[in-house]
Amino acid sequence: KVTSDFNSKVVDDVIGVETGGSIKNAIAVVSGVATGYGLGENARAALISRSIIEIVSIVVALGGKKETAYGLSGIGDLIVTCASVHSRNRKAGVLMGQGKTMDEAMKEVKMVVEGVYSAKAAMLLSKKYNVSMPIIEQVNLILFENKPADEAVKDLMFRDKRVENSVVK
Repeated sequence: KVTSDFNSKVVDDVIGVETGGSIKNAIAVVSGVATGYGLGENARAALISRSIIEIVSIVVALGGKKETAYGLSGIGDLIVTCASVHSRNRKAGVLMGQGKTMDEAMKEVKMVVEGVYSAKAAMLLSKKYNVSMPIIEQVNLILFENKPADEAVKDLMFRDKRVENSVVK
């Protein structure tokens, strides 16, 4: 059981808490990339908002509860990790957005950047459960296939428009 809200409510959705807690680190990396590349707060807000659908979709596909992903252990954790200057995942992303390689960024951060590992795991889950995760896909291309950060950010920010709040049932 996991304590999840201001009233110390206990949540029994370990899948939702652990999945959201893992994937938000990969999202924080790409949020940092967007910051390092020079995009503003509105663009980062759009990126983070779109990532919520990805997290909720994979949580539900794994058998977790969408309410968990929409709560403090999901969205709350995602927001603080993507926005905090103390987030090592975001910091590594900022460095990559400024042109450093993944290895250079990880050396400069001098701490474990969990988002690198969770990005790869999230991509495998995305494929296994047939869940569309374009943000996770782009962060994997940056991290493991040397896609230039500016290209990945452009691909994310200018992808086709669609209704996103109807994706998760």
